[in-house]
Amino acid sequence: MENLQTLPIDIQTSKLLDWLLDRRHCNLKWQSTVMGIREKINAAIQDMPENQEIKQLLSGSYIHYFHCLRIVEILRGTEASSKNIFGRYSSQRMKDWQEIVSLYEADNVYLAEMASLLSRSVSYEGPALRKQVAKAQQLQQELSRREVECQSSAADLRERYYAACKQYGITGENVARELQALVKDLPTVLGEVGKDAATLEEHIQLYTAFTNFVCEWSEPVLPLLIFVQRRGNTTFYEWRTGEVPTVVERPVMEEAPPDTVTEETIDWGDFSSGTETQQVNFGITVEDGVDWGISLEPGAEETDAGGIDWGESEAAPIEIEVVDVGTDCPEGVARGEDALTVLENPKSRSQFVDELMELDVFLTQRVSEMAEEGGVVAMSQFQQAPSIIQCQTRVHIQAMLADVRDLLARLTSLRMQHLFMIQASPRYVERVSEVLRQKLKQADILVLKRATLAEKRQEALEEQAKLEPRIDLLAGRTQELQKLIEVDISKRYNSRPVNLMGVNV
Repeated sequence: MENLQTLPIDIQTSKLLDWLLDRRHCNLKWQSTVMGIREKINAAIQDMPENQEIKQLLSGSYIHYFHCLRIVEILRGTEASSKNIFGRYSSQRMKDWQEIVSLYEADNVYLAEMASLLSRSVSYEGPALRKQVAKAQQLQQELSRREVECQSSAADLRERYYAACKQYGITGENVARELQALVKDLPTVLGEVGKDAATLEEHIQLYTAFTNFVCEWSEPVLPLLIFVQRRGNTTFYEWRTGEVPTVVERPVMEEAPPDTVTEETIDWGDFSSGTETQQVNFGITVEDGVDWGISLEPGAEETDAGGIDWGESEAAPIEIEVVDVGTDCPEGVARGEDALTVLENPKSRSQFVDELMELDVFLTQRVSEMAEEGGVVAMSQFQQAPSIIQCQTRVHIQAMLADVRDLLARLTSLRMQHLFMIQASPRYVERVSEVLRQKLKQADILVLKRATLAEKRQEALEEQAKLEPRIDLLAGRTQELQKLIEVDISKRYNSRPVNLMGVNV
């Protein structure tokens, strides 16, 4: 018997209400009774005395049976003046709360309600709050990851922007001005290439002698390369005519138009609000003696149009005269494309690059052949060859090849290609500037997006900060309910220890 008295009663929290109903501690219709009690509680709390403890009991918590007991205890002190000689209270407040307590105690309705509250807190409210906290934490992690991605992407775009600026040879502070400034240095750069082409005399002589000896080629080879090697980067007019121009009129590069138009540059005219008709000047001037093709002479067939000749008669044939480039200029004057240097003019520059590549291929082939040829075979093949061919060594040919490739690289580099396109079309500056600006614009957008993500992450952090105290408060109330229920059930079983299992918020 003593062993049974000390044997604990373990009850699963999720099955607590069923456990009470099965053992007839509570009535099956306890919910309808509780609804009536809740109505009485809502009416009773409308008229309460000024007491700090009562305010704490009624603020933000579900009022259950034990709260009602505590309110009755407080009212016994505040309503002591209404107590009569029989120990009863004439105060309506006390009567209302005593009635509520008695209704709770009938059929142990309070026990069923508290079991339901405990089960709901453990099974629904606690998991829901923890799920919201976990969602807020997951959102913070996701937003943090996206922040890092935006920051790295913005840094990558800015790095690509400065890398592209480096390819163009500019700093990137003012792209349009820097690109236009580069074109001004282009003649100097091309002039240096023309000066360095003077070192190709031996290369050209070797190629010319080799073609004459092997192929018996009598026509001139590498004409433009020979011209630049001898005269430098002169005008295209001198290359075309063979004469030095007396006057050089270089074409003026058009500046790119402004990107935006403000209201200050727009003339809206002077609109008058008067009723009289005023003369409006639209900025159109009519010169005397201009034939607009309108005849006002009356014809044989007059119509409502006032005899206007609409030009239906057979028009005279139009003669178009085709003038060759440069023929309209006086002799000795280099104008237009003729005023450009040989390496600035796209046609002659392409020919110059082609001839350099031709020389490059020849020297590359000679280096390969000289590596495979034997001494006796080479001597027999080139016994009758000119001395310039016989005296060459493979190392010297490789040095010649390096000179040619250096000139080719300087003319065909990406930076020079962009400079040539800028010189040919000022609009190209606008396109390049826009492409580069788009990179910076995208980087700025990512920075703003990162700031927005940081704000959302802060909001999620604040939401988590609001939810965590609610979880702590729910956990405290749940533990309080657990202890009250355990004590109440223990009294019904001769103070045997009672353990409610699975109470975890």
